[in-house]
Amino acid sequence: MPATIESIRDDLERCRDAKRQPNVFGADSHAFKLNSPVKESVVASFESQHDIELPEDYRRFVTEIGNGGAGPFFGVFKLGEMDDSFSHKRWKANDGFIGVLCEPFPHTKAWNDLPPFPEEQDDEDAYEAELEAFDEIYWNSQHVNGAIPICHQGCAYRNWLVVTGAESGNVWEDLRVDHRGLVPVKVKRKRRVSFLDWYNDWLQQAVAKLPKSTPKKGRIGIGVGKSG
Repeated sequence: MPATIESIRDDLERCRDAKRQPNVFGADSHAFKLNSPVKESVVASFESQHDIELPEDYRRFVTEIGNGGAGPFFGVFKLGEMDDSFSHKRWKANDGFIGVLCEPFPHTKAWNDLPPFPEEQDDEDAYEAELEAFDEIYWNSQHVNGAIPICHQGCAYRNWLVVTGAESGNVWEDLRVDHRGLVPVKVKRKRRVSFLDWYNDWLQQAVAKLPKSTPKKGRIGIGVGKSG
């Protein structure tokens, strides 16, 4: 069955309340807890500020389930935040890394327009200049126009949620740190994956590791955190 807000809420609670929580990557840090949801007014303000409409499933997730916390890899970012070494920080659109959100995401298929990588040379200053020129092209924020960061996998690998353009609503993977470009996330036979599908794929891997006797609960529980 397709994932729903209700099924994800219930499965998160099962994992969180289990006597022995599922052993999945990152669970030791988030313990399947989410921050409290944000108010509709916060999301509306974010959308107005950036002249966009967030994908409906993501919008419902942050307003009904939780604004970041437990999730794939090192967890889901809060709305408007991204990784910063071992912590998080607020980002600004068009800040050199984040693109312009209201501009369409420029890719409709896997992209890796890799410019020539500079070769080692004795002139260190010249080599550094060539590296900077490479980064300016390859890491140009225009490549992620119309998308917001939602998760980091460690070592500068990230996931983006497209919010504008033909790919709106789909999750993409950022592999540029390994010179493998930007690629759409695939889950099983799905060639395009929504936020909720991406999140639920991770969650079901955790649920599969629950003891068979763990009952499915129906009450609501979102963990701890302060409302935005």
